[in-house]
Amino acid sequence: MRRIADAREQVDTWRSLQSRTRDLDDLIELAEAEADEDLQRDLSAEATALAGRVDDMELTLALSGEYDRRDAILAIHAGAGGTDSQDWAEMLLRMYLRWADKSGYTTAILDLAQGEEAGIKSATVEIAGRHAYGYLRSERGVHRLVRLSPFDAAHARHTSFVLVEVLPEVESAAEVNLGPDDLRIDVFRASGHGGQNVQKNATAVRITHIPSGITVSCQNERSQARNKDLALKVLEARLLELEVERKAEEQSRLKGEHVSAGWGNQIRSYVLHPYKMVKDHRTGFETSNAEAVLDGDLTPLLRAYQKATLGAAT
Repeated sequence: MRRIADAREQVDTWRSLQSRTRDLDDLIELAEAEADEDLQRDLSAEATALAGRVDDMELTLALSGEYDRRDAILAIHAGAGGTDSQDWAEMLLRMYLRWADKSGYTTAILDLAQGEEAGIKSATVEIAGRHAYGYLRSERGVHRLVRLSPFDAAHARHTSFVLVEVLPEVESAAEVNLGPDDLRIDVFRASGHGGQNVQKNATAVRITHIPSGITVSCQNERSQARNKDLALKVLEARLLELEVERKAEEQSRLKGEHVSAGWGNQIRSYVLHPYKMVKDHRTGFETSNAEAVLDGDLTPLLRAYQKATLGAAT
């Protein structure tokens, strides 16, 4: 029923755009015939806005995958680069949170492991809203940062790497086979900077899926039950991803262009020194406004990927 409602909404929107285009065409002919320059300017602005709306609707055609309309679970893992990498992971977390806020999505940090000196070791975030997974699946892969390190006494140039995972949320228990005997649940005290315990009670939860060996943990909430629920949500998403990966014909539809998670296969580079540039290595899109991208202006990069995906599909 949800898919039918989505399809009906898209059809109604296309028909509305078609009707507006016809009406605008008639008005433009009338304005030209009467040489009404003020009306022509107004209609030109309306035509530009209409063209932008059509472009947005065309891009939604790239979001027709089975899971694209779902909420997303985004996981960030610091990689090679030590403290610089952990700082880079925190910068990416901020970037995605700001993008989600600007895009009208709601976010919730499910788990966060602080770095020893600065930044974060890892973070898991739920991003809820229509097509959240469809937009964010292009972010899956290794992100590379080149900059003058603020943690190096010599202020030398460093390269850092962070792995980003994007999972579709499970909407029904029937999508994954999760038996109680398959789980090992451990509880422990939540930790803060440097690994020290920050709570007296054991509220943090770690769940291990014994058949697959997948382990997830959650310690952000003060309630052990709430942490368990959130950890199960992440585990279900990972199991769904694992199931889809087993189906070769569905893998390309879920992930788009497949990129290995190896450190030599970055999908995007962010250079802050000796020049400023963000470049997506899959689409070739690049911009010199690195600050805007890191402040959450991801839309041009996401659109470039969607256009490339749509072009490959056609």
